Amino acid sequence: MKQILQDLSFNELKDLVAQAGEKPFRATQIFEGLMHGKRISSLPVSPSLRAYLLERFEDEPVRILEKFTSADGTQKYLFAFADGNVVEGVLMSYKYGNTQCVSTQVGCRMGCKFCASTLNGLIRNLTAGEILSQILVVNREQGGTLKDRKVTNVVLMGSGEPLDNYGNVIKFLRNLSQENGICISARNVSLSTCGLVPEMYRLADEGIPLNLTISLHATTDEARKRTMPIANAYSIAEILKACSNYFKKTGRRYIFEYSLIDGENADEEHALALCALLKGKPCHVNLIRLNEVKERALSSASEKQAYRFLGVLEKNGISATLRRQMGADIGGACGQLRASYLSETQPK
Repeated sequence: MKQILQDLSFNELKDLVAQAGEKPFRATQIFEGLMHGKRISSLPVSPSLRAYLLERFEDEPVRILEKFTSADGTQKYLFAFADGNVVEGVLMSYKYGNTQCVSTQVGCRMGCKFCASTLNGLIRNLTAGEILSQILVVNREQGGTLKDRKVTNVVLMGSGEPLDNYGNVIKFLRNLSQENGICISARNVSLSTCGLVPEMYRLADEGIPLNLTISLHATTDEARKRTMPIANAYSIAEILKACSNYFKKTGRRYIFEYSLIDGENADEEHALALCALLKGKPCHVNLIRLNEVKERALSSASEKQAYRFLGVLEKNGISATLRRQMGADIGGACGQLRASYLSETQPK
C-alpha cells in the first residue's frame, strides 16, 4: 500500500510540491481538490505532477462500498480502503446539522462485550488521512462543498478506540480544522474513549478543545469488568480524576455514555449509584438503550426502564439525556455492518 496524500497538512503539502519542482500555487490546487473528496487522478494539475503523485500515493484511499438508509433518515456507509479492509460510518441528521460518526481503526482490541467492532480483534490503525477521507467522501457524496458543508459535526465513535491510535487521531484532528480545508472546529467534535487514562491526560495537554466522552456503562469496577476488559487496567476513580484534569485544562465539561443493559445496569439502584458517583461534577450523561448485537448475549433495557432511569438522574440534579435510537433497522451500532459484510464475503 502506498502513502496517503490526505495525511499531509497544507504546509507539508507545500513542501512536497517544492520537492517535486513545482510552483507553490500547485499546493493550493491539490489541497482544495483533496478537501473536495477528489481522487489524485481527478485533480486539476499537470500530467507530470499527477504522475509524480500517483507513483507515491494512493489514488483513492477511501471509497464508499455500500450505503444504506434507515426509515428514520440515518445513513450508514461501508468504506473500503486501498488495502481491501473495510470499516463503517454513520451520518445522522439533527436540527443543528449533520453529524458523521467515523472509525479510527479497522476492528478494535478493547473487547467490550456490547460492541460488534471487537468481534474480530484489531486489524490495523487508520492513518490521519484515512480517518479524514471518510468525511471528505461523504461530504462530496451528499453534495457538499467547503463553503456549504453537509457534514457539520464529527464523532469519533465508530470502529476502534481513538486513543489507542493516538498519534494518527491527533494529526487527524489538527488537519480537520485547517483553514481553507473542511474546517470543522474541535468544538464540533466528540471523541469517545473506553477510558485509556494516560492518553486522557495527554489529550488534555494538546490544546484541542473537543468534547471528551467516556464509555462508562457501570458504577463499580467489578460490574464494569464484566462488560469492559479495560476496567482491569484503569479504575473508575482513575478515570474520574483524568476527567477532572481535562476540565481543568480545557474548561470543557465531559460526557459519560451509559448503555442501558437489561438485568445488568438499568434499574433504580444503579441510577442512584450513578447519581452518587457524579454528583457535583461538571459532566453530562448520555443514556443509550443498547443496540443489540446478535453475537453478544446482552439485551437492551425497555423504553420504560430507560425513562425511569433518566427520571432518577434528573431528580437528583444530574444533567442527562436519553439518546434517540437511530438506524436500528440498518445495524446502527458500531461494527455491525462490517461484521455482516465479512461474514458474507469471507471464504467459509
